[in-house]
Amino acid sequence: MALDLILALVKPERVASPQADTLGAVVVGAVLATLSGFAATMLENTFARRRRERDAALLFGEVLSTLKVLLDIADRSRGRGDPYGPITMRLLAAARRELDIYERNREALVEIRKGRLRLDIHSLMVRLSISVDGLLDGASIALRDQGFQFLLGIGKEIEPLMERLARLRGEPFDDFMRETSRALDPPG
Repeated sequence: MALDLILALVKPERVASPQADTLGAVVVGAVLATLSGFAATMLENTFARRRRERDAALLFGEVLSTLKVLLDIADRSRGRGDPYGPITMRLLAAARRELDIYERNREALVEIRKGRLRLDIHSLMVRLSISVDGLLDGASIALRDQGFQFLLGIGKEIEPLMERLARLRGEPFDDFMRETSRALDPPG
């Protein structure tokens, strides 16, 4: 009987019985169920990976846009009164706190699949951290001026990175930057 079933699966024209037909249907059903389960899992993993990548792009894009706004406002405040007065220094301290947010969430950087983008983000953040820390440490005015100009030069790299992150996110950070700028630097 068992041999008949096996032969029916291998060579159905030799043995035809209701048991062989049932066993064949069960085997085909099991194979299809396994394949569809595997495909569903792969699809679910792909969607989850893309969602994590978009979330990471959102996080780092928001940190970068806030840094850009803070640096722009600090540059403008430097032109009024004492170049390194309390307002400018508070803005630099706020930039340091944004850099701390990056440090606390740096492990999310691995969710971004593009290695060059990960490297560019991390490199920029390290250079920004070093520059901001140097300005906050309280060097002479000449060294601070030189450091601030260096910081502004590095800051020019922020927008191109934000554009690359916006492509991963699926929408630009323009609204976020506008609202952040409005909240941090109200008109008037």
